[in-house]
Amino acid sequence: MNPVALITGASRGIGRGIALALAAEGHDLIVNYAANAAAATQTASDCAATATAAGRAIRVEVYQADVADRSARDKLVQFTRERFGRIDLLVNNAGVAPTTRADILDADEASFDRLMNINVKGPYFLTQQIARWMIEQQTSAPAAGHPPKIVTISSISAYTASVNRGDYCLAKAALSMLTPLFAARLAEYGIQTFEIRPGIIATDMTQAVQAKYDALIANGLTPIRRWGTPDDVGRAVAAIARNALPFSTGEVINVDGGFHLRIL
Repeated sequence: MNPVALITGASRGIGRGIALALAAEGHDLIVNYAANAAAATQTASDCAATATAAGRAIRVEVYQADVADRSARDKLVQFTRERFGRIDLLVNNAGVAPTTRADILDADEASFDRLMNINVKGPYFLTQQIARWMIEQQTSAPAAGHPPKIVTISSISAYTASVNRGDYCLAKAALSMLTPLFAARLAEYGIQTFEIRPGIIATDMTQAVQAKYDALIANGLTPIRRWGTPDDVGRAVAAIARNALPFSTGEVINVDGGFHLRIL
């Protein structure tokens, strides 16, 4: 029986990279998306092909749900129950950037509310639902060799001040507390939680600032002088998924080219 992974925001970018990495590991997948059905369908097809190339046979389902919406979250969890009957890995990846970057002296509440709803409230309450289900599994029919895990994708913006997108930084800082909270609550059930903290990753979200970051990276912003890729993040999630860290929980794993280092 394959382990089952639900990945939110998996149609493009980092979510797609995670889905492809887990497909190669032999996970059955729920590819969640909010709006781009064509991209989600393509990701699902590519995941199936990746698994086949790796000698794996997996099932991939696509499901539309806005994680900020309570009813949509409920339906996403119910869909996963009906199609797979269990859950082994939740990857909280869905998130948005500000529609318009604005100085913190000029920023409006509408953007703040949107980011907090999608980037914080959504993953918090989805994790709550999935955690209850995982506890149910662990107390009734635990899967041998596949202890359940929750992985949340945050950002270096959790601790890096960007004064033209303060709402995004605040949302990511709040999201970072999700992992230690659930780590402390769920450890007694054998459920591990991790935070992956990506740095500058080449995705649709960062295309608009490519020239800026090309120059910063070339000048030593990160010790590893290149852009990160969705595959870099996917590899980190895959390592967790294959139980490579059995005596760890609540950990932050930086996938940032060394950006977090303080160097003299």
